[in-house]
Amino acid sequence: MGTLSDRLNRLSESQTLAMTRKSRELSAKGVDVINLSIGEPDFDTPEVIKNAAKAAIDDNITHYSPVPGFPELRDAISKKFQRDNNLEYPPDHIVVSTGAKQSIANVILSLVNPGDEVLLPAPYWVSYLEMIKLAEGTPITISSSIENDFKISAEQVKNAITDKTRLIIFSSPCNPTGTIYSKDELREIAQVVAEHNDVYIISDEIYEHIIYEGKHVSIAEFDFIKEQVITVNGVSKGFAMTGWRIGYIGAPEWIVKACIKIQGQFTSGASTISQKAAETAILMPPKSTEEMCQIFHKRRDLLLDLLNEIPGVTSNTPPGAFYVFPNISFYFGKNYEGEEIKSAGDLAMFLLKEANVAIVTGEAFGEPNHIRISYACSEETLKEAIARIKVALEKLK
Repeated sequence: MGTLSDRLNRLSESQTLAMTRKSRELSAKGVDVINLSIGEPDFDTPEVIKNAAKAAIDDNITHYSPVPGFPELRDAISKKFQRDNNLEYPPDHIVVSTGAKQSIANVILSLVNPGDEVLLPAPYWVSYLEMIKLAEGTPITISSSIENDFKISAEQVKNAITDKTRLIIFSSPCNPTGTIYSKDELREIAQVVAEHNDVYIISDEIYEHIIYEGKHVSIAEFDFIKEQVITVNGVSKGFAMTGWRIGYIGAPEWIVKACIKIQGQFTSGASTISQKAAETAILMPPKSTEEMCQIFHKRRDLLLDLLNEIPGVTSNTPPGAFYVFPNISFYFGKNYEGEEIKSAGDLAMFLLKEANVAIVTGEAFGEPNHIRISYACSEETLKEAIARIKVALEKLK
């Protein structure tokens, strides 16, 4: 076997995708696995969006697009930012990419030099950490806890910033916790960052449409910080379009030009068919996502009720996204058939083996005492999955 690059060897496999892969491998062998590890709505893309894609094919919109996206789509995104977020991003301050994941990677690679520090409020989405490592940056974790609904404070940000700090990356609503920052909380963080002209914020807002309590706020709404914010969004979660692979940023023009430069060498423009579908999705009235959100809300409440019946599992009430992030450290040190549960990773593998339920270890998100459970599945599936988990956990002594 040949020698791989140090760059690749620094990179870890996505643990969310790894659990999904393992569950699919077991399913292929005939094992009845329930997959609660994947961050994907279990709804189909709305017909009007699919029809727009079909029309694009019929109209032969199948050639290269401009690297930052079709002008019509960038214009639609600009209108969406203004309509939904009170943000003024003209079309030339927008880049469309092959998913929000690429959008974030473009920005990190554009801004982070080797040794630059990137602040990560924990729990964080798994890929933030790996992208920072790929850019040879230094991730600096800022811890939170279930007691404060996994929120960090402006004071913590202030104490974490050094002369090496380049970026702060966070999501609201958050993956994996469902946490949503209020306008006042974001303003306080923005005021701290505004004191450092060379520190930037990546605000990942991909779960914007999946909120049950309160209102989504973009940190770029505050004029005094806007030039230091890169707002990231996409169509995957809110419109059930994960496979279409369309994400986008709104940002200062110099950052946009840098991302276009990188994307021009890596992928060029995103799929033309997907762009036309996304244009239709983004121009749809915001209320078009309400029904899916209401269903997720009902499932969240069901899942919390079911988890509350399991001894030693502690959960808060997440106000957004479609995950619950319970503390399961009660089971550390317990055994089954001579195997000790020493970590959330051990528990995740135990549940996959004994309950045939796939979840994700909290270690992947920077929080080793927790697991992430996705409720992007039917109520009946949730009931069966939690029943299996409860039976399996009762075996641990």
